Amino acid sequence: MASVRGLQKWVGIGFHAFRQHSALNSSRVLQQRAFRLSGARCQQPFDSSVEKPQFPGASAEFVDHLEFIQPNVISGIPIYRVMDRQGQIINPSEDPKLPKETVLNFYQKMTLLNTMDRILYESQRQGRISFYMTNYGEEGTHIGSAAALEPNDLVFGQYREAGVLMYRGFPLDLFMAQCYANADDLGKGRQMPVHYGCRDLNFVTISSPLATQLPQAAGAAYALKRENSNRAVVCYFGEGAASEGDAHAGFNFAATLECPLIFFCRNNGYAISTPTDEQYRGDGIAARGPGYGMLSIRVDGNDVFAVYNVTKEARRRAVAENQPFLIEAMTYRIGHHSTSDDSSAYRSVDEVNYWDKQDHPISRLRHYMTACGWWGEEEERAWRKQSRKLVMEAFERAEKRLKPHPDLLFTDVYNEMTPGLDQQRESFWRHIQQYKEHYPLDLYEK
Repeated sequence: MASVRGLQKWVGIGFHAFRQHSALNSSRVLQQRAFRLSGARCQQPFDSSVEKPQFPGASAEFVDHLEFIQPNVISGIPIYRVMDRQGQIINPSEDPKLPKETVLNFYQKMTLLNTMDRILYESQRQGRISFYMTNYGEEGTHIGSAAALEPNDLVFGQYREAGVLMYRGFPLDLFMAQCYANADDLGKGRQMPVHYGCRDLNFVTISSPLATQLPQAAGAAYALKRENSNRAVVCYFGEGAASEGDAHAGFNFAATLECPLIFFCRNNGYAISTPTDEQYRGDGIAARGPGYGMLSIRVDGNDVFAVYNVTKEARRRAVAENQPFLIEAMTYRIGHHSTSDDSSAYRSVDEVNYWDKQDHPISRLRHYMTACGWWGEEEERAWRKQSRKLVMEAFERAEKRLKPHPDLLFTDVYNEMTPGLDQQRESFWRHIQQYKEHYPLDLYEK
């Protein structure tokens, strides 16, 4: 709170000097005034004659009986949905009424992601790549939210949001290039697989440490607010990441600085092997929003239309009102946490099969499309064949590409190479030449 007050004081001083500077035009003065008034909260006048709480840290009334607040004071937050498990619209007024082409695009992106996951997962099992993380069961959270954003909105992902990037137009060749760390990889082969990023698509590169993206997203959203750019930031994370200290910092900064930011939590039931009943005692993640002064909602993450509606409205209001929103999408991680995990050690096959067969976001959307007469067995067979062909062709191209030039180990840290880095590079190449029989340089770009 002290840091926020310091910022508010700085803004106030800056505004005073700003008004006294005669060379600045009136429109800029008005813009600065609006920013100051919306970004700072003044202390209420103190009135000693009124017997009511004057404490600056909370808004409340006095009581004369001792009673602790129960942990379930906020509990049973409802789960918003549009479709039932059979793909039937429950309340017609909530139907987003998306055109056929948009819905077909939703389905094709969700199934293409699923196909890519299966091929790359097997690729890792065969030793072709070092690591992989699937998105099985969570495709609805990716596509529904991505479709509701504007292309220039900034995305901070965790590591299970490949569908968001795919929906934005990231090609299969670049997904493969990143996982194979070949010369086409935008990250120049420096990141482990599934750590995607794309500046052109406003998708910030994935970082392995858990929850670091939350305070970063708050800072980015604050910058967009100051620019008055009509853009929002969306920050994805899991319920496990919400237990990290960085989550608190991100929530609090976003709320107190009134940032146009959507916190999108994928509550998929497990933080690696830790189930939710061991992860927290409150009512999920949405219940935490009011404590930070954020508007919150819980949505059925397996309902792509519900996710779309919620994200679209949150995005509209975040930009219009300069305030953060917390969305908790309830879903289920059908796959293992990663190729380093065996989930059969901590959950039953029956549990996984239920979500895979009875409540999958892809099958729910397919039911809807079938009922509309937009999709049938013939279209399904043709698309499955085509999507597998697309993925396999990209897969084969990626395997044939050379690795990035070894000198890229030393670039992009400083604008100009430092003497220390020069020495390291020279030492590196001396070592390579001395033991060149152990380093297949023919696999790297010249």
